This record gives sequence, C-alpha cells and structure tokens, in this order.
Amino acid sequence: MKKGNNWTAYFDPETGRYFAEIMYTSREGREQYNYEITQDIYNRLGSFGDDVENERLIKTAEMTYSFENTIYGTLGPERTVWDEEADEAMRKAVRKRNKKQ
Repeated sequence: MKKGNNWTAYFDPETGRYFAEIMYTSREGREQYNYEITQDIYNRLGSFGDDVENERLIKTAEMTYSFENTIYGTLGPERTVWDEEADEAMRKAVRKRNKKQ
C-alpha cells in the first residue's frame, strides 16, 4: 500500500487489480474519488516530491466511483457514480488491510 496526504493506493491480490482513492474533507463537506489504476501508475506513485503530482497521475486512470457532498453546493448537487465490481473489490481490500493492522 502507498499513501499520501489525500490519496491511498493498493493492490488487491484477490482480483489482481490496483486501486487508488483520493479523498478531501473539510468543514464544507467531503469529496471521494476511486480509480482503478494500472501497475505502472502504482509503481510511479510516491516518486514525486509533491502530492499534487501523485493525485494528477491517479486522475489519468479510469474513475470507478465518485461522491461529492458540500454544504455550500460548490460542486453542484450531490452525485454518486460507481462501478459496483471495482468498488466492492476496493472495500474488501480495505477490510482485509485493516484486519492485518
């Protein structure tokens, strides 16, 4: 697993796939974006001096889920888009990781 200030990336050995999550939270609300990334992207993550560059690299991959909810509606209405299979695989990998810690 690799981790930055607002992002987490990991490999799910059960599916053989790589995933990344970018999450921003503030008093105005929360934004969460999940991506299915490639092994190449995973390998490059953390090699940048700036977390913004890591996030830009993650965002080049296919988004599988997004959630935006803000008090002021600056992102528009709350919206959720997901790929059920990828999102469930990500949840399983997180649960498995948390059990090991």
